[in-house]
Order: sequence, then structure tokens, then C-alpha cells
Amino acid sequence: MRVLLVDADEAAGAVTRAQLIQERYIVDWVKNGQAALQALSSEAFDVVILELVLPRVSGLEVLRSVRNKGNLTPALILTAQAQSYVMALDAGADAFLDKPCGIAKLCATLRALARRTVGRANPLLTYARGDKIITLDPATRSVNLNGAAIEALHRREFDLLQMLLERQNKILPRTTIEQTLYGWQRSISSNAIEVHVFNLRKKFGKDFIDTVYGVGYVVKTVYHK
Repeated sequence: MRVLLVDADEAAGAVTRAQLIQERYIVDWVKNGQAALQALSSEAFDVVILELVLPRVSGLEVLRSVRNKGNLTPALILTAQAQSYVMALDAGADAFLDKPCGIAKLCATLRALARRTVGRANPLLTYARGDKIITLDPATRSVNLNGAAIEALHRREFDLLQMLLERQNKILPRTTIEQTLYGWQRSISSNAIEVHVFNLRKKFGKDFIDTVYGVGYVVKTVYHK
């Protein structure tokens, strides 16, 4: 999951970013509202964690602006300004947590927002076609194939698998994969995505992921002749 963290507090932001990275999130961090608006207008994020007290442009202004432009990126307000709860929700926030917040509660909220985004109530992701059943649990980062645990999944392989299972029968563009798996990290080898896809095919079958040349990848539960 790719997260945009917007927090001007150096100490608090650094702690939140480090904790999320430890939990295997891809985290891009900006420290003012203007940078947040620029990031949200030019790139795709799974969720934005937004402090309300920001230089240049306030968190509420950021939220109102992106919502007015039709940007539906889930917004989690993480702030010590508890009195702003109602205003933040009215401005388009999806969730609100008091700062400081434990990492377990923060991650659980992020997972809930991710499920809501794709219209999924069940926390488990399931793929079934033919005699193959794959179950993925985002909370424990575990994967089963026909009831047997799949071990040694690379972090980015797991994230790519989750993205594909969340969008079954829908093409996942390569650009979205790159942004989500690597964020603003620019040192990406030209064949990195292909390597992750190759490794997933080795584990789940060569017919598990279809390549849509020039566009991206898709996993299909039903094939139409």
C-alpha cells in the first residue's frame, strides 16, 4: 500500500514514517500543504495521512481542494487538533485518529480504508479458478494456496499480489504498479516489475497472471471465448 504522509512535525513525521515502513508500507512524506496538493494532483496513492496544522496550506484546505477536484483518495486525519473532528469529516475526511496513535491502530485503520475503497467488506482476499484457490490476509501478510501456506514471498511480491487480487478481472496498469511498489524511489531497474511477475507465476502457475502488452497485468477468474 502506498501512503502519502503529510506532517510538518519533523519528529512525529519521522516516527510515523519509520513505523509504517517497518510494517511494509511504501511511504512518501511531504511537510507542507502545498507539496501535498502537488503530490495528490500528479500521482496515485492508496491513502493520505493528513495532519491539519501545516504551513502554506492547512490540512483542511488540502482536503477541500482535492475533494472539489474529484480526488477520492481516502484521507485519514492524524492530528492532535481533536476539536477539528467535525470540520475534517465535513471537508471529506474518511477517518480521524488522535495523535499520537499506536501503530497497530493506525495500520488497522489503513486496511479498513483500503477495503472500503474497493468495496470489499471481508478482510481476506480470495481468488478461485479451476482447482486453484488463493487466500491472502493483509493483516498478517500471509498467503495460502489450496490451504497450504506460501512462504518466502518478497515484500513487493506480496504487495503486487494483493493489488492484483483486489482488482481481479481488471487490468492493473504498469505505472500504477511502479508508483505503488516503489513510491518516489527512483532507482528502479527496468525489468523490476517483470521479475516480480515472473516470481509470482513460479509460485502460482504460469497462467495465473496475464500480460496486457503495453498496458499492464491482470488476473482473471473467468475466461470468455
